[in-house]
Amino acid sequence: MMRIKATVAYDGTQFSGYQSQPKMRTVQSDIDKALRKMHKDDSIHSVASGRTDAGVHAWGQVIHFDTPLKLTEASWLMALNVLLPKDIRILSAQPVSEDFHARYSAKGKTYQYRWTRKPIQSPFDRNYSVHLGKWNPDLKRMQEGAVHLLGKHDFTSFCSSQTATSNKVRTIRMLEIEEKSDDLILTIEGDGFLYNMVRTIAGVLYAVGIGWDEPHKVAEILEARDRKRAGKTAPAHGLYLMSVTYVE
Repeated sequence: MMRIKATVAYDGTQFSGYQSQPKMRTVQSDIDKALRKMHKDDSIHSVASGRTDAGVHAWGQVIHFDTPLKLTEASWLMALNVLLPKDIRILSAQPVSEDFHARYSAKGKTYQYRWTRKPIQSPFDRNYSVHLGKWNPDLKRMQEGAVHLLGKHDFTSFCSSQTATSNKVRTIRMLEIEEKSDDLILTIEGDGFLYNMVRTIAGVLYAVGIGWDEPHKVAEILEARDRKRAGKTAPAHGLYLMSVTYVE
């Protein structure tokens, strides 16, 4: 058997999240369906770096699977992309050591959250960025608030109450917010993220940007370790998993 590491991109619009769920269309179920069809083996399944919610997109999700087939990267890409629906694409596929694990070997992830300031949002962009409408967040205020989240902290205030793990400590190594044309883009990189953590951070910084809260309040929300202090979770369709990093 050989272990394959693959990078996957997907448009999350029509999926009920990444992880397989009974009677629901998910990214994992479509990938595993393609793998089983290719191998003619119902026991073949994939393991991902982590799940994403319904509506969330990915440029660089990473999976692994074990296979008896010995194919070139070009053959893997051709075979799987022919079998997969058009809203999932395998971007790369290489053999790795048997101790590689898409989830447990990961050392960090990078996400982006996207808003658009356009007066009228294109119907072709409606599923890929959050329309700000009449609201115009102040970039400097958002950046001032973001500083308080850098470093190692307990992020209980910034994750869903349904988060399974009891350890809420994570390290944010980079958090930038910038304007690109009509878009406002938040980019965040860290050693790992809790359930709804990035979307909650986006929601809090948006609230700071439009004046609902002050930048220094972000530190107080963090210290409170109380999800009720953080306000609304930002909509799923503005979020992208950009990449997962590993130590080679």
